[in-house]
Amino acid sequence: MFTGIIEEVGTVRSRQGGELVIGCTTIIEGSRLGDSIAVNGVDLTIRAMDADSMTFDVMPETFRRSNLVELAPGSEVNLERSVRPSDRLSGHMVRGVVETTCTLDSLTPESDAIIARYRVAPEYLRYIAMKGPVCVDGASLTVMAKDAESFSVSLVQYTQEHTNLTRRRPGDSINLETDIIARYVEQILEARAAT
Repeated sequence: MFTGIIEEVGTVRSRQGGELVIGCTTIIEGSRLGDSIAVNGVDLTIRAMDADSMTFDVMPETFRRSNLVELAPGSEVNLERSVRPSDRLSGHMVRGVVETTCTLDSLTPESDAIIARYRVAPEYLRYIAMKGPVCVDGASLTVMAKDAESFSVSLVQYTQEHTNLTRRRPGDSINLETDIIARYVEQILEARAAT
């Protein structure tokens, strides 16, 4: 479980087969082998670590559903350690289970903010609600606009400075985790209607 509050932007050192090595410093503190780390919103398990990097194994299914398959040495990734029971939930409850990718459509300045617009398939867009939570590349954000094929979020200055989101370019593939509560409600209503 995560909050979607990014702790560090790490740098990919290597990706060979299913092995992913990421250079980082902040999230190493307090982390141990076997701990969960959200990498661009994907829950991965630490297999090895040293003073300035962590190594993870990435399964084929994870590569199919996420943008991790596109990572190369030098790629920047959003990183977050898993939540402890004593932590505050500053973002929202994020599972670290990326459902699909969406496409960055545009980054538009608005005063001190930047409006990021993402295109996503209708089968996932249905779980994104106005003023509801959404997780893009691991960052917890609030939906400010939605139409038939996209949604938009406003990136405050802190998010601009402490994530990789404003360094992305239109057309980039972005990891997406929709609101799990919407999915649960839908399943309950479908089950009720079937009986």
